[in-house]
Amino acid sequence: MDAKSDSFAVPAADTGIVVTRVFDAPRALVFRAWTDPVHLMRWWAPQGCTTPHCTVDLRVGGRFHYCMRLPDGRDIWGLGIYREIVAPSRLVYIDSFADADGNPVPPAHYGMSAGHPAETLVTVNFEEQDGKTRATVHHAIPVSVEERGGAEQGWTEMLERLATELQQA
Repeated sequence: MDAKSDSFAVPAADTGIVVTRVFDAPRALVFRAWTDPVHLMRWWAPQGCTTPHCTVDLRVGGRFHYCMRLPDGRDIWGLGIYREIVAPSRLVYIDSFADADGNPVPPAHYGMSAGHPAETLVTVNFEEQDGKTRATVHHAIPVSVEERGGAEQGWTEMLERLATELQQA
């Protein structure tokens, strides 16, 4: 299947990014790929980047701490705090930038614009669809944030990498 027919982004008013992708994999496997650090380290970064560190404490209030290494070798750390987990159909977490120890840092620490929120809400829904899984990511980044286009591109690229990961699982 052509990547362009599998994945698409839809502007969501001015509240966030919505990216949907249909994966040729069972919902339980797609959910596990989002919650198992071994899987996440293989796809959780845009094209050309890697994920050298990832820990997951999969419980409400638990932490998802990761490092994305850019092609120039620079590391960007992130932190998710789970707010809702409904396996295998839904994940909701608060996303923020962090340091290597898992402490939140302001977006400016990584060169983001002054308008970038310190925290954003990410909701991922996993739906069974004709033996496949439709994953819909809603990332609440307002249109006023300069980096929004890059975040949207990053999600699209990450979901493409996830599709490849699922084919190899």
